[in-house]
Amino acid sequence: MGERNVGQCRRGDTSFEWDSAKAATNLSKHGVSFEEAASGFADTREPNGPDIEHFSVEARFAYTVRVRRKDNVEVIRIISARRASRREKAAYRQAPEN
Repeated sequence: MGERNVGQCRRGDTSFEWDSAKAATNLSKHGVSFEEAASGFADTREPNGPDIEHFSVEARFAYTVRVRRKDNVEVIRIISARRASRREKAAYRQAPEN
């Protein structure tokens, strides 16, 4: 099995990772880099519960991610990211802030 190329960044206490080839495909298809998408996780109005795998929407982006803990750090693996639709943005604006 070949070694996979993993991209990473950190925002505060959260670490983000992704497959580099998937990130390049996502950027080409949706125009959103995974580094840019990671910046949206600073928002506190998370409309979804603490699912291990979930679809998340914030003001600018919609994501598919997998969340795990490693060495007391939350690690979010970004699977895909795209611009949020008008409907998703409206739902986000109506979500209460935590």
